[in-house]
Parts: sequence; structure tokens; C-alpha cells
Amino acid sequence: MPMEEGGGSSETEFVNIDTASYSLDSSAIFHVVTDIIAFILFMHQQIPSVLQDITQEFDELRAEFKELEVELAKNEVKAISARRKQATRKREVKMGIRRFEKLMDCVSNLRAALQLMFAEVPTIETISLVLGPSPLRPLHVYELSFPQGSVVSGDFSRSKTADNLSRKAIRTMISRGAGADSYAGPTKLFLLVKAPSYLNFPLHFLPKREFRQNRKRVPFRLRFRCRTRDPQMNAQPNDCANSDGLMDSASNDLIWFQCRHTIKGLAFRTSSPED
Repeated sequence: MPMEEGGGSSETEFVNIDTASYSLDSSAIFHVVTDIIAFILFMHQQIPSVLQDITQEFDELRAEFKELEVELAKNEVKAISARRKQATRKREVKMGIRRFEKLMDCVSNLRAALQLMFAEVPTIETISLVLGPSPLRPLHVYELSFPQGSVVSGDFSRSKTADNLSRKAIRTMISRGAGADSYAGPTKLFLLVKAPSYLNFPLHFLPKREFRQNRKRVPFRLRFRCRTRDPQMNAQPNDCANSDGLMDSASNDLIWFQCRHTIKGLAFRTSSPED
């Protein structure tokens, strides 16, 4: 039975996310993608809280650990109970760091790979976010399509456009019931990019020429659209990809590139409905 996360059973149906801008730069797309990744991880209970809070907690734990190391290294005379208390706290902080360290390293590596890709590759057709044991055995698939001819930006600071698009996309995902299912336990998030086969991707990405998506899982598709000078195009409703040529015969030259870096969900206790 095909998954109908996108609100429909058609494999080419998707939802439009419109922006008032006439173009999108690579920096805005980068932040939209990373925000959606963070939301998917939280929505599917792969992390215990939103990624922003985890990042802040992780940074605070590392700062506290360094302070405790400095304090314990001092030769000044202290009560045994005080030093013992500091040593106990140091062990607790170290355990907290270890809990999040692998997750934060994976997130950091994925973000770095995306930044490098957007800086070097001008033509990205689609980004696929796959949650599951492997890209061939997905539990959930989210596809993000962006306008062609995006402006390459070397500055990846956040912008108002990126914030607005992220909020629109996440609200749409929530309203359409994405992720409204039972918790399947910790799994992995994979990132794949569809682009022309002749492009030279950074070494973080491997070409998967023979990769074919699992047809048993219908992706939740979002298409990000820029404003055009044609009022009829701006008023175009949600429709199928064939209407604007995203999946026409030229797509024969497109292949998937898989990012080497994956994000593995954390195992943590979730409350059951009976609790």
C-alpha cells in the first residue's frame, strides 16, 4: 500500500511553497534544507528535543567540562568533599557530552558537506531526505525541489527569506500530517541529491547511477517557487511536476548523488499514550 504522506497517492503530486523573492540564493536553500532536516528528526522522535536546544546544551556541557578540568588541575588546597563533588560532576558532564557527541558530529559533517555542495554545484534538481535503515528501505521520504538558476552565495548567514520559507514549509508539513505515525525506534537519515550526471560533486557525495527509489513509499514532496513576472504563473495552484517540466524527458540525464554523512537517531525513552 503506497504511503500517502503528501496528502495524495500520486507519485508526482507535491505542495508549492511560494516566496515573494524573484530568486533564491544557495545560502537560503542551505538553511531551509537544514531546518527541515532538524524538524524531521524531531518530528519522527529521532532526537529528544529540537536540535537548537540540543546544540545549546551540548555547547554548555563542553564549556562546563573545560571549567571543571581547570578547577581540578589547580594545586590550591580544597576540602576533600569539594574536590570529590567536582570530580563527580565532571564524570556526569562527560557522560552528557558522549551522549550527544556522535549526533552533533554527524550534523556538523552533513552541514559542511551541504555548504560545500551549494558553493560548488550550481544546478540542483531535487534533494531527497530519507529516514530508514537504508535509502532502499525507507520508512519516510521527503523531497524538496528548488528553482533552477539559484544564485550561488559564499556567505551562509541566515536571511529573512530563509526564515520565512522554513516556517512555511514546516507549517505545511504539520498541517498535512507528515510524521503523524507511531515511533519506530532510532533509525538513520540519508541525504541524496538529484542533479545532472556530468557535474563534479564534492567528495562528500557519491554518484548512485543505478539507484531507484522504493515505489512502496510515496515521498512527501515540497516545491519551492520564486515569484515570476507572469501573474498567471504566480497564481498556479499545487499541481504535478509534469506541469513545469521538472520530470520531463530531460530528466534522463539526472542521477542521484548520496551524501557520505548520515545522521543516526538517538535511543531515548518516549512516553506511551497510556502514560
